[in-house]
Amino acid sequence: MSRLSDFRKQKDDFFKYHPQSPLMPEQQQAFTGLDYFPENPALRLEVEVKRLAQPEQVKMLTSTGDVQTYTKWGTFQFEVDGQPAELVIFRDSHGGFFLPFQDATSGDETYGAGRYLEPEPLRNGRFLVDFNYAYNPYCAYNEMWSCPIPPKENRLKVPIRAGERTFHP
Repeated sequence: MSRLSDFRKQKDDFFKYHPQSPLMPEQQQAFTGLDYFPENPALRLEVEVKRLAQPEQVKMLTSTGDVQTYTKWGTFQFEVDGQPAELVIFRDSHGGFFLPFQDATSGDETYGAGRYLEPEPLRNGRFLVDFNYAYNPYCAYNEMWSCPIPPKENRLKVPIRAGERTFHP
């Protein structure tokens, strides 16, 4: 079993059996697993992040109309099927890295409000951004959750066909 397959199995088990699953108990009973794109090695990227000279606090609207504060930390550029793209990496209040995004699959093949990733810092200003681990926020499964909506600057015109697909209970 690959690392990604093992990760997905553990996540499906969490959703099915764990009391802190975002699924309602009746959804857990019927749950058979999340839907994923096949692993796409071309969307496992080591990118150089251009850190902002002046990181700034930004407020992201959430799915419930609340606001959450993040620090706009840096940007990176990459290509998807020969098309250029750029995204902003944020830091959360605990110092972790956060990459909310929408792409050309949002609302069709993937959750309409977008998906998330936690980029992994490497060395020399580089990060691992593996879109195969892109996931739906908990509000995709249960509207009682409050999830940040990706800002306009992280809305891609290219499709990211990796990670979780739309949830169909």
